[in-house]
Amino acid sequence: MNRRLALVAVVASATSLVACSDEPAGPVALRLLAYDSFPTEGTPLNDALDAWAERTGHTVEVVTAGDTGTMVTKAALTAGNPEADVIWGVDNTWLSAATDGGIYAGEPAVADIGDVCVNSDLEWFDAAGLTPPTTLDDLVDPAYRGLLAVQDPTLSSPGLAFLLATIAAEGDAWPDYWAALRANDVAVADSWETAYYELFTRAGGDRPLVVSYGSSPPAEVVFADPPRDDAPTGVLEQTCFRQTEYVGTLAGTDRPDDAAELVDFLTSAEFQAELPLTLFVVPADPTVELPQVFVDFAVIAETPWTMEPADIAAHRQDWQEQWTALMAG
Repeated sequence: MNRRLALVAVVASATSLVACSDEPAGPVALRLLAYDSFPTEGTPLNDALDAWAERTGHTVEVVTAGDTGTMVTKAALTAGNPEADVIWGVDNTWLSAATDGGIYAGEPAVADIGDVCVNSDLEWFDAAGLTPPTTLDDLVDPAYRGLLAVQDPTLSSPGLAFLLATIAAEGDAWPDYWAALRANDVAVADSWETAYYELFTRAGGDRPLVVSYGSSPPAEVVFADPPRDDAPTGVLEQTCFRQTEYVGTLAGTDRPDDAAELVDFLTSAEFQAELPLTLFVVPADPTVELPQVFVDFAVIAETPWTMEPADIAAHRQDWQEQWTALMAG
């Protein structure tokens, strides 16, 4: 081989090696970033992930990062150099912050659907001889003073969804509504976990009303100890805000093809079938049959409060800042 041909061969070989090094060959370790309530082990959801990993030879580590708002903020700070490969759980209330922060490689896919609604502790109200409220207006009634727990909408996905519900309902008068809630001694928690598992009376707190989900009642039935066949909590359907969650590949991952395969699996019927009784959401895949306990006790609002994504994107930060100033005043 002459020198020219030898040089061409060396360059071609080096180019091939560089091209092949763009993404690891063979099995890789993938990280799935999610909010705190996403299980990291021990559920059918994790079993499905493990089964996919075994089939592909990959491994999947679930990494949680606080409530959705906190997760999005962290992901935006590391955009382009992410700490994970795929992110699950950014919803339509935080989607504009995620896309503006450049966290996604391409368009995210719809993962699940649900409603954020005020829940009531039916047993508490029965014992108190008080009828639970039904509307947003009821929540500012002095009869329910000191009974409601909400989440901070600057940190929490359900907290932001509830704020948007009040804005959709009250229009420009929403600050007056929140002033009335504040005067009625509303409690503000930093996350859904704190509100539901610490402040809510079902968990030993002193608030029998809490912003949660239309699908929280079946969770109360599934995890009841001792077992029960009725739901101890109710849903104020007229307070519900429709929430859509997304899953997508994080920009800057060094294994984009494998991450895309994982996203495909997370939106498949095999994985989506485990969502109703683990995350207690409605699968995005319409072919998935819902479990009977979910059908019996979950509330999927017929006319939920909604808001156009463009309106959320245009005003979310201003609304959050207004809310913060109002509640601190």
